[in-house]
Amino acid sequence: MQIEAQKEHRWLQRLIGNWIGEGEAVMGPDQPVQTWQIPERVSGIGDVWVQCVAQGDMPGCGPAATVMTLGYDPARKHFVGTFIGSMMTHLWVYEGDLDEGGQQLTLRAQGPDCSGNGRMVQYRDVITFRDDNHRELTSYMQAENGEWTQIVKATYRRQP
Repeated sequence: MQIEAQKEHRWLQRLIGNWIGEGEAVMGPDQPVQTWQIPERVSGIGDVWVQCVAQGDMPGCGPAATVMTLGYDPARKHFVGTFIGSMMTHLWVYEGDLDEGGQQLTLRAQGPDCSGNGRMVQYRDVITFRDDNHRELTSYMQAENGEWTQIVKATYRRQP
């Protein structure tokens, strides 16, 4: 099957490279904010997928690894992807959209409530390019009352 990369696939190609991420995460409602610094390698899988792999000391977890895959499905007209981490058993499945300006990708997923109460809640991960060498990731969790709470904020710098 021959697949032709579209503008959305080319947007994802901007992620390819070596990055260093620095951020902070809220580990729970009554816990202090945790800071971290972790390298990330983003590689292309053909012209239509990217794979983001991070390994390092993660807040509240110690040594861990994460893998995110991202692509664009022209039939669904949405970005799609997955996220797994060595510190969790949940497979996150993303669906998302690019903003009008083409600088911000919002990914939606359902996952376990961080409070450990066993219920599933909605999450949003927002990837924003500031320029070709700087991007941000902001993650939000939706509370029972419908309000969105920021749980992760990270900045990424491209490495040589």
